[in-house]
Amino acid sequence: MTAARALEGYAYLLCCILFTIYGQVVMKWQVGLVGAMPTSIGEKVFFLVGMFLKPWVLTVLFAGFLASLCWMLTLTRLPLSVAYPCMSLAFVGVILLSSVFFGEPLSVAKFAGMALLVVGIALLNLK
Repeated sequence: MTAARALEGYAYLLCCILFTIYGQVVMKWQVGLVGAMPTSIGEKVFFLVGMFLKPWVLTVLFAGFLASLCWMLTLTRLPLSVAYPCMSLAFVGVILLSSVFFGEPLSVAKFAGMALLVVGIALLNLK
């Protein structure tokens, strides 16, 4: 594999990760605006249909579609054994942005877990 192909693969992978993070954060924001899911089946269906019709939720669905396209392109350039572990960087992004936007606590354990993920990915990508 040439360096240019690998670089292109990592660019697709980064886009996939960013679209994934966007989807998780925006969906949490939108769900937080509408509150808890109702208990009855009929109300749950109405709740979910209403969620799917919200413009921001539609952007999340589109981001998921774009993430899928980027993932397919990633796999044309990088081995699955390299690309898939890198997807765990989405966890790091979601944890950090959850703290920024939703006030979710960041503990020493969360930082340690994120550091282990990053170190693990770095080790997996050593040649």
